[in-house]
Amino acid sequence: MAEQRAVRVLVVDDQVIVREGFSVVLAAQPGIEIVGAAADGREALVKVDELRPDVVLMDVRMPEMDGLEATYEITARTSDTKVLILTTYDLDEYVYQALCAGASGFLLKDASARQLAEGVRVVAAGDSLLAPSATRRLITEFTRLHGAAGSDTGPRPPARTGIGDLTERETEVLALIAQGLSNVEIAGHLFVTESTVKTHVSKMLVKLGLRDRTQAAIFAYENGVVVTTGAAERRR
Repeated sequence: MAEQRAVRVLVVDDQVIVREGFSVVLAAQPGIEIVGAAADGREALVKVDELRPDVVLMDVRMPEMDGLEATYEITARTSDTKVLILTTYDLDEYVYQALCAGASGFLLKDASARQLAEGVRVVAAGDSLLAPSATRRLITEFTRLHGAAGSDTGPRPPARTGIGDLTERETEVLALIAQGLSNVEIAGHLFVTESTVKTHVSKMLVKLGLRDRTQAAIFAYENGVVVTTGAAERRR
């Protein structure tokens, strides 16, 4: 059997000690290769074009070009490179916007070496980090706040239609993704195989014109497929 190719990672952070720390931690993990590092978003764009990493570990707040703008640029240029956002706080105001920009998820900077490596592998495989409760809180809270504000202060994904094109089962899968369930958990919930769930997810993403599960979760909240706790309480 051919040996599986290592996941190629670019680390982006304006603090040298953080870049070097994450690089050392990840380089020690099996199946992960650090191909480079960048000090800001602008340098990251150059390195992405040059090195073609599988995953960019992206800080949010940086000089020159922040992680949000860089994420937009990277995801607009290629679908081969995934962006995994790093943040100090689990409710960083910029993270929701980064997810809308096409990032495949986020991790806190105090994540363990195992969590960091697993996050990189999950994103590289085309999945997204939606299972942790912190991610669910973030998506729920920022969707609610954005809707309540009714403003245009931050980037939003392009308007999409197509909910009516989904089958009943695909809509059900979409709602469960928004609740943070993995394919395995969805399969158990619906009493189907994991491969069946993967098929539903793939078809649903194509029909809605969405990039990945993270955008699917945001789409579900913004289009009323699922509602936040606060919204549910207001309707009672």
